[in-house]
Amino acid sequence: MKYHFISGLPRSGSTLLSAILRQNPRFHAGMTSPVTMLVNALLRQMSAQNEFSCCFGEDRRRDILRSVVSGYYAESKAEVVFDTNRTWTGKMALLSELFPEAKVICCVRDVGMILESIERLLRRNPLQTSRLFDFKPDTSVYSRKDVLMNPETGMIGVPWGMLREAWYGPLASSLVIVEYDRLVAQPGAMMRAIYQAIGEPEFAHNFEDVNYDEPEFDAAIGMPGLHRVSGPVRASTYPGSVPPDLLALYEPANFWRESKVQSEEFHG
Repeated sequence: MKYHFISGLPRSGSTLLSAILRQNPRFHAGMTSPVTMLVNALLRQMSAQNEFSCCFGEDRRRDILRSVVSGYYAESKAEVVFDTNRTWTGKMALLSELFPEAKVICCVRDVGMILESIERLLRRNPLQTSRLFDFKPDTSVYSRKDVLMNPETGMIGVPWGMLREAWYGPLASSLVIVEYDRLVAQPGAMMRAIYQAIGEPEFAHNFEDVNYDEPEFDAAIGMPGLHRVSGPVRASTYPGSVPPDLLALYEPANFWRESKVQSEEFHG
């Protein structure tokens, strides 16, 4: 079984990409998994924080962590597994140790449009309050922006910092950048680039009927529809709700467009 990882920024097409990839019977893909949570817990337990840390040499640590990933997907019949978590870009050195041939597919989008996408979800569910904002009913787009962009806890800020670190780091050749706008406008071209990057034979995907949903998970965090994908892959326009000053503020945050390696398809 081969492993690759889907990471990047939220509301940037990772669920859509997984819904497309899973059309290929050789592939397994889905929404964010708990694998990084398990890895983090084991890293802490095998560290000097634990009195038994002397029992874990480098080879044993590597084998245990690798077995967590393979064990989680042991029931899958797929030949290629894509595990999704926005924090994988913060573990590039670890992934290089565990799965040196793996690619990290990073879904990206204008940060202002990510804010817009989240605001659209909130507007779509006015009778709900969200765990993203501690279930507070009295917030504004500006206070929500501060929560989302917090570099230590924010839904956008944390993965943005990790992605930027990986982009300018020594293992950047393992990254595959997938721009949301390109994915929805030219899905065929984008998927061909992904298949080329991961070294897999191309598959005839049906971009007119792409479906995925996790209603129970989305309901539990107070954001129904967060992971819903349905119908054809199309670029869409919606009424804006993010003030122009916020859109302008985060325009410089799209650092992946200042590529060190000129490539229309992907970085690496």
